[in-house]
Amino acid sequence: MSEPGRDPEVPAREAVFAMSGGRADLDGRPVLRGVDVTIRAGEMVAIMGANGSGKSTLVRALLGLIPLSGGTTELYGTPPARFRDWWRIGYVPQRLSVGGGVPSTIREVVASGRIARQRRLRPASAADRAAVERALVTVGLADRARDPVQALSGGQQQRVLIARALAGEPDTYVMDEPMAGVDADSQRHLAATLRELVEEGKTIVLVAHELGPLEPLVSRAVVLAEGVVLHDGPPVPPVGEHALPGH
Repeated sequence: MSEPGRDPEVPAREAVFAMSGGRADLDGRPVLRGVDVTIRAGEMVAIMGANGSGKSTLVRALLGLIPLSGGTTELYGTPPARFRDWWRIGYVPQRLSVGGGVPSTIREVVASGRIARQRRLRPASAADRAAVERALVTVGLADRARDPVQALSGGQQQRVLIARALAGEPDTYVMDEPMAGVDADSQRHLAATLRELVEEGKTIVLVAHELGPLEPLVSRAVVLAEGVVLHDGPPVPPVGEHALPGH
């Protein structure tokens, strides 16, 4: 049997994420119920659904951040607990966590994305610094690199998170609601950045309520409802009230 959303005539590429019969409970309540999903190298997949459908839980379970109560999941063929090549994954959370201590600059936050590639106690190399500068240029924040992240808008902070992931030069990017609360200018920057990553053959998994300017880039949508996969295939155009602005 071929996988949903994949042309059976095309040889299968390496599986980045593979979940079989995945179940997860939060506070004693079932959130994922028997989820089967495989995401392969080079795909751009949107995890979609209403609030409470299990989107973010699915992504966090795929990364091993939430334990499964049933079923299995693998990262590049390895259970998350035994996975060691974390440099291959760039995770972009919904919001930037800024501590109340010493203020961090944009460059410092972006440079932290290189940690998984650095040897312990080794100072930053020329390659590290170059990767950070490229990431800052890509998201349009090179001219503000010395500014404190606390001074940025929500959309600009989201661009910092994306730059941090870019700096690590991973094979796969996982983004949790990257468009939520983001201004139009930042949305355009995000769409342009993801277009470049798609052209480079990177794998992208993003959680989204709606695709907006990302819609032309997404090759596949996994739609959840109450922890169950309702659709796994090409994105379905919204119809009726779902197509209304702001839905």
